[in-house]
Amino acid sequence: MSVAGPIGVFDSGYGGLTVLRSLVDRLPSYDYLYLGDNARAPYGNRSFSTIHQYTLQAVKWFFKQGCPLVILACNTASAKALRTIQQKDLPRMAPDNRVLGVIRPTAEVVGHQTQSGHVGILATPGTVQSESYVLEMAKFFPKVAVHQQACPLWVPLIEQGEHLGPGSDYFIQKDLKALLEQSPQTDLILLACTHYPLMEQKIREHLPAEKKLLTQGSIVAESLADYLNRHPEMETRLRRGGSVSFFTTDETADFDQKGAVFYGQQVQSTHLPSDELIH
Repeated sequence: MSVAGPIGVFDSGYGGLTVLRSLVDRLPSYDYLYLGDNARAPYGNRSFSTIHQYTLQAVKWFFKQGCPLVILACNTASAKALRTIQQKDLPRMAPDNRVLGVIRPTAEVVGHQTQSGHVGILATPGTVQSESYVLEMAKFFPKVAVHQQACPLWVPLIEQGEHLGPGSDYFIQKDLKALLEQSPQTDLILLACTHYPLMEQKIREHLPAEKKLLTQGSIVAESLADYLNRHPEMETRLRRGGSVSFFTTDETADFDQKGAVFYGQQVQSTHLPSDELIH
């Protein structure tokens, strides 16, 4: 009988903390282990092979910590690494463990919330380039048109604490305009980066009132609750202690300060050198 372990939650940096917050709120009884690969962030502009390499290293680390289930709470990692990890790496590495992402559960519900049949995606260049949302949405809602806009400067603005200042207005207006020019019929816009909820109020200020704005945290949390309900064999392998532990590959003081903004309460992290992920 295997020993129960925590749920692993991975992100390239801070953004996944918004998803973790929703997971803990929805499923508070489980133990969680969060890893932010801040030393090698951002992932948004990196190649498919590099992101797969980094993400796989993190997944292996989670497995060594006893996590039978890992959530890639990062759209870029989900877009560029998840499929390869699920199809090629897991079967030979840990066939009984599972790695889930944030794109599929989001794509499964987004189509239900548009009246016009036109959905807008705001994301990092890497997620847009992968066309993961276009492909996944086509499986569930083939008649829904998906329009994408890359926002390369949003994550740096957020991580530098400038996202609520006047400097962010220009870029928000510019990217929203570019998205809506693709199709004025777009009535639902998805924030397809886990950083972007921190800019939600600011984005709404520049968005016509009739346009709906959707974030991912509660969607992913509800999807995980449903997954565990349908897979009792996995649910029984998860440890229930209600604890949350944080790790970062960069400076802990910086992570704790910025992480508290994303997580919504105090964060105390442990440093994990990148070398330990590589070996």
